[in-house]
Amino acid sequence: MQQIKEDEFSKQFDFELWKKMGKFLIPFKKLALMLAFIMALVGILDAVFPYLTKYVIDNFITANQVSGLGWFAAIYAGLVTWQALNILLMIIIAGKLETGLSYDLRRIGFNHLQELSLSYYDKKAVGWLMARMTSDIRRLGDIISWGIVDIVWGFTMMAASIVFMLAINWKLALVTMAVLPPLIAVSFYFQKIMLKLQRLVRKINSRITGSFNEGIMGARATKTLVREEKNLQEFQKLTAEMESSSVKSAIYSALYHPLAITLGSLGLGLVLWYGGAGVVENTFQYGTLVAFFSYAVMFFGPVNNLAYIFTRMQAAQASAERVISMINTEPEIKDAPEVKAKYGDFFTTENPRGPELHGAVDFKNVSFSYLKGEPVLKNFSLEVKKGEKIALVGETGSGKSTVVKLASRFYEPTSGKILIDGTDYRERSLFWLHSNLGYVLQDPHLFSGTIRDNIKYGNLEAGDEEIQKAAQTVNAHHFISRLEKGYDTEVGEKGDLLSTGEKQLVSFARAIIADPQIFILDEATSSIDTEMEKLIQSAIDKMMEGRTSFIIAHRLSTIRSADRIIVLKDGEIVEQGTHQELLNHKGYYYNLYLGDAEEGIV
Repeated sequence: MQQIKEDEFSKQFDFELWKKMGKFLIPFKKLALMLAFIMALVGILDAVFPYLTKYVIDNFITANQVSGLGWFAAIYAGLVTWQALNILLMIIIAGKLETGLSYDLRRIGFNHLQELSLSYYDKKAVGWLMARMTSDIRRLGDIISWGIVDIVWGFTMMAASIVFMLAINWKLALVTMAVLPPLIAVSFYFQKIMLKLQRLVRKINSRITGSFNEGIMGARATKTLVREEKNLQEFQKLTAEMESSSVKSAIYSALYHPLAITLGSLGLGLVLWYGGAGVVENTFQYGTLVAFFSYAVMFFGPVNNLAYIFTRMQAAQASAERVISMINTEPEIKDAPEVKAKYGDFFTTENPRGPELHGAVDFKNVSFSYLKGEPVLKNFSLEVKKGEKIALVGETGSGKSTVVKLASRFYEPTSGKILIDGTDYRERSLFWLHSNLGYVLQDPHLFSGTIRDNIKYGNLEAGDEEIQKAAQTVNAHHFISRLEKGYDTEVGEKGDLLSTGEKQLVSFARAIIADPQIFILDEATSSIDTEMEKLIQSAIDKMMEGRTSFIIAHRLSTIRSADRIIVLKDGEIVEQGTHQELLNHKGYYYNLYLGDAEEGIV
């Protein structure tokens, strides 16, 4: 199972983190402010009701009179109705805020994932990313929206209660709040532990999601390798870690809440003890004691509720750290600001602005390393003319795929330059290059949908006639027309309802309909049978006509017609020439070719 490196976080409360989260609330600031205002009203009105209770006890019950009771009842009913409307509005607005914020975070996250360089995906598993885009964002949307409800209401209620208590009897108010210092101390202690555990839980959750993904995507390999029991053992180990960490977190949470409640109850006890003595000694009115008891309940109720919110905030900070770290990751390969301003990017322009791309590619003393200290290419120089067909051959690890990834600007040279049409390609936009690039992989990725949809991805403006013409050009029309639904046939997830060769032909049609000036075929014929290879080779010849092309092929028979064959070893060019020239030279290529001949694949 793929091991991923998690980002490590250590701050107990990261103000800067929540400040960054605040910017995602900007589009919803009206909703957030409205929600905060309504919850402040709810808190103030809640604090008014105990005072009204004091008034009715002191002026009607103990005074044994009913004069004015009707007006009092009407005012009380009006306040209750007002509070009910506030609660209704609170539920509606908080729901809108939660769903809107989650939607925005997922949209921003998805867009950013598309902008990130391939190197980012080399280090992160699919499950790691899925956990952030699903459970972490859902948790944030829930905590932030309903957190505003609870926090604003709680602090408003507490502040209003303190004001009323101090106004009624400041001594009894101080007695009531005497338990606050130990409550704050307990909260700080548990906050440190719970945040650490929540971070661990979220990390393990990412690994579990990754395990789910690998189990589903690798189901075929699992069955053929009879790995069911081993996979189950690995998954059980992960879930056991999750259970252990979750249980520890739940235990500390379970300890914290009773402690907070106990301290709150102690405050209530102090009110009854001190206030009850005052009523007996006739220094307090009975209504004052009842009001104070209500205010004490109201004061410690939000404290206990905030304790619960506080626990959930630990999980929220752990999720926020992970989501923000993903969204704030800078792409390793990106356009300079001046280039973006001049040419646009993938999300701000419909057409690649800039000069027409002709296809001349020039590597000048290019060196490259995926990992520091482990060079893959060393002072690599290669000049490719417009329309030239270049084949790259060599043993595994010789640098063939690295050359085409650099030419495509999926990675950039560690040193040296790559010129396209005589200009450093970093002076042009990624969009300009990629819009003129046709890239076909050994295992082509088709998207869920129909064959028509997948071909059209190469040019969204293409009509049915253009789609069919592209399919005919690459010899795909024949097999498509035999299908019951033809071009409207569903390809399934990753194209798994089609054979490997059929997927390859559809991917060729998708590439050719975009009319790119540079074609790259990375082992595009290595996973198909010889008969299908002949069909695809014919398609390749049509595709590459008049276009600059790079071909990586394990089967040397597929690159005989290349204008030039570049032979790589340990990241350096050891030979180059036509097929016949290299055979006559009887060097490294000659030995590779003889090896293929012995295996019967030339």
